[in-house]
Amino acid sequence: MRPAHIALAALVAAVWGVNFVVIEIGLDHFPPLLFSALRFLAAALPAVFLVGRPKVAWKWIVAVGLALGVAKFGLLFTGMDLGAPAGLSSLVLQVQAVFTALFAFAALGERPARRAVLGMAVALAGIGVAAVDEGTSGPVTGFVLVIVAAACWGVSNVLTRKAAPPDPLNWMVWVSTVPVLPLLALSLLLEGPERDLAALRALDWTGAGVILYVAWVTTVFGFGAWGWLLRRHPASSVAPFSLLVPVFGMSSAALFLGESVSPLRWVAAALLVGGVALTSLSPRRAAPGAAAGGGPADARHSGASPAPSGGQPQPAAAAPAPGRPSLTS
Repeated sequence: MRPAHIALAALVAAVWGVNFVVIEIGLDHFPPLLFSALRFLAAALPAVFLVGRPKVAWKWIVAVGLALGVAKFGLLFTGMDLGAPAGLSSLVLQVQAVFTALFAFAALGERPARRAVLGMAVALAGIGVAAVDEGTSGPVTGFVLVIVAAACWGVSNVLTRKAAPPDPLNWMVWVSTVPVLPLLALSLLLEGPERDLAALRALDWTGAGVILYVAWVTTVFGFGAWGWLLRRHPASSVAPFSLLVPVFGMSSAALFLGESVSPLRWVAAALLVGGVALTSLSPRRAAPGAAAGGGPADARHSGASPAPSGGQPQPAAAAPAPGRPSLTS
């Protein structure tokens, strides 16, 4: 990769990492479910009128919109609102790579290599260390919700592999249209119309800027730049930059929010990032009966791939095919 392209990949990782700090700020202005709904509304409009018609079946758009937009982001924002620290959330969410590999094995018959299985064990050990640290220093409920959010992200990654969207930007925009109404309904039901109206009436420049950042900078710019890089370089060269996301997330949370990083949390970070690297960058074994040869189907079992929202790219062993995304955090 050219130095400029390396810098762009690192910038996207930084944007996605800092996004967790921005979410934390946004939760001071909006209830979590309303905040998530506004994020997807801003990401979908007016872009939905500019990207053309959907290029995959609606069943996949709806399924991923519910799994990723409603479940993953709803749980992530709620978990952070209940006290899960921004830096820790950026780290723990990476366990989605393990969930994706497990779900891909169960649903698609993709057998992970031994190195990937070792990576899963190391990553789960990191989650255990993080759980011990959080159990002694913070609320456990929010931490658990972030882990469940990572599992929902894994479901959406497998669904995205099945959908195989040919145009990542078109896919991302149309998926963003799905969660808006369900999240608004859940917000009215669980957070109450009074709280929602109070947040909207109190909307200021900071609140508006937060929504624009999570919708346009994180999703549209981050996703667009990541897709641009994947069209020019092998996915295996681009996806490892996603491992920088928790680094930027934890460091920016410490810098801007004053979050402390305990020695146990550093141990958890090393285990989780190392485990995700082993899981994500290991070659997968094709499912029994898969066609031999070097065609497109085989390309999906090597290298790594992206996941643009609220988050992060999805490396190979655990994610959509190269160049096929899911939304980031």
